[in-house]
Amino acid sequence: MSSGASLIPLVVTILGLGVTAQVLADRLEIPSVLFLILAGIAVGPEGLDIVSLESFGGPGPLSGIVGLSVAIIVFEGAFHLKLSKLRQTPREAFRLVTIGAGITLLGTALAVRFALDASWTLSFLVGSLLVATGPTVVTPILNVVPVRDRVGAALETEGIVNDVMAAIMAVAVFEVLTSTGTGLNLVIESFLTRLGIGVFVGGLSAGVLWYLLAHVDLSPSNAVRNTRLIVLVGAISTYGIADALATEAGIAAVATAGILLGNTDLPYEDEIEAFKGDITLIVLSFVFISLATLLSFDDLLSLGVGGLLVVVVVVVVIRPLAVLLSTFGDRFSFRERLFMSAVGPRGIIPASVATLFALELRGSNPEAATILVGTVFLVILTTVVFEGGFARHIAQALNVLPMRVIIVGGGRVGRGLAERLEDRGENVIIVDNDQQQVEQARNAGFTAHFGDGTDTDVLRSAGVGNAKIVAAATGDDDANLLVAQLTQSKFDVETVLARVNTPGNAEAFEELGVRAISADDSIAQSMDNAIERPALSEWMSELGRAGDVQEIEVTAETLVGTSISDLDGELPDGVLVALVSRDGESQIPEPEWTLQHGDHLTFVGRRDAVHRALEQCHPDLHADTA
Repeated sequence: MSSGASLIPLVVTILGLGVTAQVLADRLEIPSVLFLILAGIAVGPEGLDIVSLESFGGPGPLSGIVGLSVAIIVFEGAFHLKLSKLRQTPREAFRLVTIGAGITLLGTALAVRFALDASWTLSFLVGSLLVATGPTVVTPILNVVPVRDRVGAALETEGIVNDVMAAIMAVAVFEVLTSTGTGLNLVIESFLTRLGIGVFVGGLSAGVLWYLLAHVDLSPSNAVRNTRLIVLVGAISTYGIADALATEAGIAAVATAGILLGNTDLPYEDEIEAFKGDITLIVLSFVFISLATLLSFDDLLSLGVGGLLVVVVVVVVIRPLAVLLSTFGDRFSFRERLFMSAVGPRGIIPASVATLFALELRGSNPEAATILVGTVFLVILTTVVFEGGFARHIAQALNVLPMRVIIVGGGRVGRGLAERLEDRGENVIIVDNDQQQVEQARNAGFTAHFGDGTDTDVLRSAGVGNAKIVAAATGDDDANLLVAQLTQSKFDVETVLARVNTPGNAEAFEELGVRAISADDSIAQSMDNAIERPALSEWMSELGRAGDVQEIEVTAETLVGTSISDLDGELPDGVLVALVSRDGESQIPEPEWTLQHGDHLTFVGRRDAVHRALEQCHPDLHADTA
């Protein structure tokens, strides 16, 4: 009874500090990891001495608690990794977790070896841990820095996959450090064995959980609660089974299960995500504060100039080199690649695994323990402070924050418009005051904000200050008119559109200077096209699925003075110039038409070809849309 009572203030202290740290982080738009580490140091033996290793009963119990907590965090992050996002950058994401990870591992190991005079095995142990970035630090950054989806998807994928790889690789290298194994052969065998076991157990577990959730009656009165509990217990069981078969295979297992389940059609998916998010915040607070209590400033200071040199090399040389070599091609602009190079903070996996390994090494090899935990935490603190804390400033300096398109109204019309715009690469935000519509939009993969679109505060929170288009697409003409008027009068938005549901109201919209789109007129025009121009109607439908029509201003100096016939020979295959506009007048271009700076061209063709043509005519397209 007394031991149980003594745990109460411990748990209350950690959770209280965790909540405070999360609130401060949200307010300052900084990853909470920094505040959690500082809170842990404050209550640890070097601070108020409230929490220590003995508080948890020693290294064994703490290791079990941390392992289970990390499993929940990894599962939650993997559950949010949608394959629809990953398809935007499949090659680059694959390179980041292969080429990029390899460069980081080797580069960090070399830096530790020569800057700190560590053994090769210890150097590769540190290098394997610092491969990981992780969703616990990357996701909070992306929540406050609205970069393009393809950039966010690549960073999130890198974080989740490398978390798993780093944990397994570190265990394999640690076995070499603490045993008389055969070196490289042991590392490779251990890594592949753990990864294989983890993937197999995770896939099997995901299949069982999907069947239970999709085909078993969970009691209608308590279906939501039962669904959430099954997922939580399933994640914990997946970790336990895989970890019992091979140490750290549980991390790979929960990551595999999370990715598979997150990309299936589960009932109550929104409720599952909300529940997991709350649980993750609790365990994240507990893990970081608990580990930070074991951190000694002496470990950091003992590294001296060598430790600082390792940090500089990792941040300034290795990270940019890994990203730039992994993201070559036309998918990302150079400025986006620089942003990704500057944002690679380390998180939960390096902190937890390094601390637990250091506890095991303190008795047999205290110098190695000091280098391990000191280097890892020094990199974590530095990258979280500078890369996490200044991420928005870095994005603004590099001009990689895309202009937003805000659609007020998440019904069929709003979602249909959002789908078309996102296919063209726009950064779309849906705003709706109906929670069900918001959930449907989110389930469809859109970013959606809950709130009244006629409220200026709601529009501001959705990012109207950085919007180039606002479309009022609700089923209420009064609401659409008010949204359009507010946007025009209070915010500097380039294009404002409003849906008109009742044809008789179109004139009122136009009198107020609002560009109105009548639903009835659009339907009538489409039906007329289907009757009188069936080939054109079918072509337009097919164009909406696989093609694109885009207008762009000619700014490329190399094209000024070029004729349309010459331009046709330079454009990508599958794209045509449909219209050319000058001084507000548009016409079908003649072959001898000579381009001038400021002309507007309308391209028609395959979506990817059209996008390449846009960049060819307007080289600063990414900067202008940021």
